[in-house]
Amino acid sequence: MRCKQFIFVSLAGVVLAASLAGCGGAAPVSSAAASSVAASSVVVSSAAAEAALPDGVYTADFETDSSMFHTSEACNGKGTLTVENGVMTFHVSLASKKIVNLYPGLAADAEANKTAWLIPTVDTVTYADGTTEEVYGYDIPVEALDTDFQLALLGTKGKWYDHTVSVRNAEPKTEQAAETPADGAYTAAVVLEGGSGRATVESPAALTVAEGKMTATIVWSSPNYDYMIVDGEKYLPTNTEGNSTFEIPVAALGTPLAVTADTVAMSKPHEIEYTLTFTLE
Repeated sequence: MRCKQFIFVSLAGVVLAASLAGCGGAAPVSSAAASSVAASSVVVSSAAAEAALPDGVYTADFETDSSMFHTSEACNGKGTLTVENGVMTFHVSLASKKIVNLYPGLAADAEANKTAWLIPTVDTVTYADGTTEEVYGYDIPVEALDTDFQLALLGTKGKWYDHTVSVRNAEPKTEQAAETPADGAYTAAVVLEGGSGRATVESPAALTVAEGKMTATIVWSSPNYDYMIVDGEKYLPTNTEGNSTFEIPVAALGTPLAVTADTVAMSKPHEIEYTLTFTLE
């Protein structure tokens, strides 16, 4: 199961956001100030620089030498790799909050280099059944892909442990990877465009995913909409009182969805063209 959604809250008081949910979900930029210091301290060799990916956002596998040190099950072993100005940073959501710091190097050197410790974020991961869990996530500086490197971890008992890890199989993060959350119930921010600008819809909206198909509940600011058309299909209101409410299919997150809504508020029924854009919260 891929991780579909991330909510990053820096323990150092810095809140930083990116792009999906997640592993899948939204792509992070940096977890905290200390992580940025650690990333900038990495000296990238010319060979690694030549092999670096073009700037962009990728999904990649996080491989370790221990079954006790791995990504959250919601992430299916994957994390988000961000390449900016040739510098690679890999965000991974771990399985719990039991790893309280990471250090890019050997355990024996960690105490003497506290400014290079990686500070955790609090990531919210979403499982296939819709349940969520808060876990620690980290932004890890990566010098070279598909290559083992040392990453020490500090556990809750205050002891550092050496581990060998790697970031492998980087692939460009596609829209589809970010657009299909696991089956479950979500809320999504909705942006309405088109029409006269007087109508609005409630945001956030309820979003349900069942068998990989997304359905949104749209509540208009008026009771006068008597049908909507999405991809050539007509949808009638699900309520008889209050503002017009519809359940419509959503093809993709982050992409404007063209819809037609018919209003009876005018002297005669009138179809109006709109777009709705959904983004998971």
